[in-house]
Amino acid sequence: MNLEKMVGLKRRERVNVQDLDLQETVVYINRISKVVKGGKRFRFSSIVVVGDMKGYVGVGHGKGPEIADAIKKASENARKNITKIGVIDGTIYHEVTGKCSASKVFMKPASKGTGIIATNKIRAILEYAGIRDILTKSLGSNTAINLVYATLDGLLKLKDADWVFKRRGIEKKVSEKGKKVEVKSKERRVKSEE
Repeated sequence: MNLEKMVGLKRRERVNVQDLDLQETVVYINRISKVVKGGKRFRFSSIVVVGDMKGYVGVGHGKGPEIADAIKKASENARKNITKIGVIDGTIYHEVTGKCSASKVFMKPASKGTGIIATNKIRAILEYAGIRDILTKSLGSNTAINLVYATLDGLLKLKDADWVFKRRGIEKKVSEKGKKVEVKSKERRVKSEE
């Protein structure tokens, strides 16, 4: 499945997978049966999460006649869809809600030592992204694939402070000691109505 279609975001940049030390886990396996003349035919679908535990994570969905085929396809798909996630001190920058279909996932930064408070489907993405402390709440549908993609959608919506300053036209200056931050806005010219 294509990440842009599921999450609805097209601002991803391609990541070179060979430079990363990736680990993967199977989040969900589903058996699908089709009733045909003479019995039932079974197929399998799986969801795989791939990440390096340092801010890069990818999600893949695969289908096949055997479990091994479904996992292999999902793993290849996840490696194609690896994205960079903003992590600061083991947590996220700010509160965010991710949405996919009827599922919503609310995520909130947590203090050190809190751990990952989440369901096992959401936990897999957060762990492989390198997040260690976070509070989450699943809202709406609890379908596995929608929860996984809603979590990824929320993580891709995160904005760091530098991005916000740049977007608003604000300059940030750090003092010599590196502790104080001075924020100065650029002068804006206002057209007078004549």
